[in-house]
Amino acid sequence: MEALFAITLGVLTSSGVYLLMRARIYPVVMGLTLISYAVNLFLFGMGRLGTGVPAVIGKSSEYGDPLPQALVLTAIVIGFAMTAFVVVLSLRALGELSTDHVDGEEPR
Repeated sequence: MEALFAITLGVLTSSGVYLLMRARIYPVVMGLTLISYAVNLFLFGMGRLGTGVPAVIGKSSEYGDPLPQALVLTAIVIGFAMTAFVVVLSLRALGELSTDHVDGEEPR
């Protein structure tokens, strides 16, 4: 299971960095979103996931740690809000600059 998490984290992070290097508005937004998903998966994986353990303390000797779940839930909400803000900001920049390059000018 850890190998699957590591491979998935690597693919998400490398895809996000590749999209960030594209220097266009929408690939940059998608790259930031993929990196955000990779960080969420990393935080969730660091909680030492267990299968078949209850989430309520007191029902058995083992229980699911609620802290990584709360961190990931908070990160998802903040990430969604930031993605919406960046999309609106990019649409505004696209309308004013008439280009989708992140520097505001076409590459030579």
